[in-house]
Amino acid sequence: MSVQEVQFRDIAPEIGRAAFSPDGSSFRQRTANVAEVAAMDAEAVDREARFPRKAIDAARSERLLGAQIPIELGGDGASISEVTDMCYALGRACASVGMIFAMHQTKIACLVRHGKGSGWHESLMRRVAAEQLLLASSTTEGQNGGNIRFSSAAVEHAGAEISLVRDATVISYGAEADGIVTVARRSDSAAGSDQVLLAITRDDYTLEPTLAWETLGMRGTCSAGFKLNFRGAADQIFPVPYERIHAQTMTPVAHLCWSSVWAGIAAAAADRAQRFIRKAARGAGGNMPPGAAHFTAAKMTLTKLRAIIAANLQFYEARERDERALASVDFQSSINLLKVEASELAVATVMHAMRACGLSGYRNDTDVSIGRHLRDVLSAPIMINNDRILASMGTATLMSAVPESLRD
Repeated sequence: MSVQEVQFRDIAPEIGRAAFSPDGSSFRQRTANVAEVAAMDAEAVDREARFPRKAIDAARSERLLGAQIPIELGGDGASISEVTDMCYALGRACASVGMIFAMHQTKIACLVRHGKGSGWHESLMRRVAAEQLLLASSTTEGQNGGNIRFSSAAVEHAGAEISLVRDATVISYGAEADGIVTVARRSDSAAGSDQVLLAITRDDYTLEPTLAWETLGMRGTCSAGFKLNFRGAADQIFPVPYERIHAQTMTPVAHLCWSSVWAGIAAAAADRAQRFIRKAARGAGGNMPPGAAHFTAAKMTLTKLRAIIAANLQFYEARERDERALASVDFQSSINLLKVEASELAVATVMHAMRACGLSGYRNDTDVSIGRHLRDVLSAPIMINNDRILASMGTATLMSAVPESLRD
């Protein structure tokens, strides 16, 4: 186990809690097996901008795609702490694999929490566990600029049947997914903010490519644009309004999982910087190279990053079933600021690691190259743009009291 993993476990002990599958293997070991495959393929996935099929197939083999599904429905009943630990490990191995896994698990969390009691959604949960289905997300459309709480496309109703046509500017790994969880207006006459969430499977929809995916980083997520055409049953609409799903599950789980992936990328960069500094110091008779100060800074920012993830994770897990607490201004502000702070700290960590390695980190042909990590982590501040989040939080932060003590 690396130093970073030990420290991460010290800050949030529950994240490292061993959970066992029927064959006796822990989540940690199963995730390590997938991470090994992901790391071996990471350079090629990035270079060719291709879906990391080997790693996702490994996740299927290790039955991690259905890890959150309740035990009674065929899954492992994994907690959010266990899932974020998986995201951290996979992000450390390959950013694209980590982010695909994080987005999938966010959809699964919505399915598990808000699909309970619905025959159709419980059937889908059983399928996810048995077949290890990969679910994608479709929340961005047209010109809404990432405003997930406003939908243009509306569900059309015809008795027990429904249909949806959606101009999705981004559906990450959409062409590879077995199903999609998507948001839409409740009906043609509904306001853009009156939304529902739908779970749809491959045999219910078609995808027509509209935008390609040629990007700086996160190239293996294959987040292309599609025109989505769906026709299915009204039962596929979640029984809970999207407004509640968004506040209680979608946003908290997404930000916790994404942040864990970014922390994994940052840890991988810090690990390479540490390797470089140690080698340089040995070669100089124990004298530290000029970049050593930047390695110290990388470790400091990584510690801050892990700490804020652990704090938000602890709060969320302790109040996961308390709808009032999750809807509070303080929690919603904190979980949105987690995304902003985590993304900025992850970028800062990787930049410090790059400067610690100097030219060796800047090059693409060394064993301490940090170019891929930097390109991948630069997606973090613009994935639901930080400026949008901060601008939307102005009123909420004014309503939130300034803490009177360190423990408030």
